[in-house]
Amino acid sequence: MTMNRQWLIAGRPTGRPLKDDDFKWSEVPVRDPGAGEVLVKTLYLGFDPAQKGWMENVGGYVAPTEIGEVMRGSGVGEVLNSKDPSLKPGDKVMGMLGWQDHPTVAAKDIIKLDDNDLLSANLGVLGTTGMTAFFGLNKIGRPFPGDTVVVTGAAGATGSVVGQIARIGGCKVIGVAGGADKCRWLTDELGFNAAVDYKDGSVRNQIKSLAPGGIDVLWDNVGGKIFNSLLGELALHARVVVCGGISRYELGQMPAGPENYFNLIFKRASMQGFIVLDYVNEYPWARGRITEWIRSGQIRYKEDVQHGLENAPRTLMRLFSGANFGKQLLKLG
Repeated sequence: MTMNRQWLIAGRPTGRPLKDDDFKWSEVPVRDPGAGEVLVKTLYLGFDPAQKGWMENVGGYVAPTEIGEVMRGSGVGEVLNSKDPSLKPGDKVMGMLGWQDHPTVAAKDIIKLDDNDLLSANLGVLGTTGMTAFFGLNKIGRPFPGDTVVVTGAAGATGSVVGQIARIGGCKVIGVAGGADKCRWLTDELGFNAAVDYKDGSVRNQIKSLAPGGIDVLWDNVGGKIFNSLLGELALHARVVVCGGISRYELGQMPAGPENYFNLIFKRASMQGFIVLDYVNEYPWARGRITEWIRSGQIRYKEDVQHGLENAPRTLMRLFSGANFGKQLLKLG
């Protein structure tokens, strides 16, 4: 009998780092698909900081999690058995497969993928990560050629795509990242105009010298002190895109409000958050455009691939220590 190996939610890591015993290993028999369902073999899992918030039930826009349920997570897999006419064995698919190697899921909840060399990219630059960058920047940041765009968490999966799209649009792009290697990657390989190492002195002072005219578009992935300091460097009519806050996920609670928010008034600036699911009907168009940029070499991306389902908890933890370099993935099998 084939067994389905799983990781279950066993703890609520509120206000503290993740621990090994927040997860419980389980093995259950594989469930044959019923009408409208498919049995999938998971090939890759994708990881995002928001998953910790889901465990805490502070995700805000997703259904609450329950102790004992399979840990949620997006994945790419191959259909093994199908009871739905839209999919057949061998098809590659993407969806919320969870931390398990043989999920049985409703066909309506997964997307059929092209089986090509960009398969794993559907969890990153062609998936929610890329959609977040594409729509957040174009719908809310609204960059103009010549604008100065500053991206925090710039070496992460989302931030690196944001910066490259802004560069393609003719903007001056400055990334904020942790460590010299990540900063060199941003400038030498991705074409950022400059990169600031937040571990190397005051971020605000470094940005002030690199962007004397101020920040036209501020894309924030981290929140906390860095975000607050950069609000003090906005240009007139700046747009601030609030995408995420990895500092909040570590605290497990809402951070203190930014002290420099009053600069929005002085600079006649706007600050807006968003959920990428608001633009789901436009995903095909965005995927097509990003695919063109990848094929032409205008967008590059990096994947940090760990191996083995048994390492899923530690793979998620990498996001909060800054160990990952690029989109965090786990390859199964």
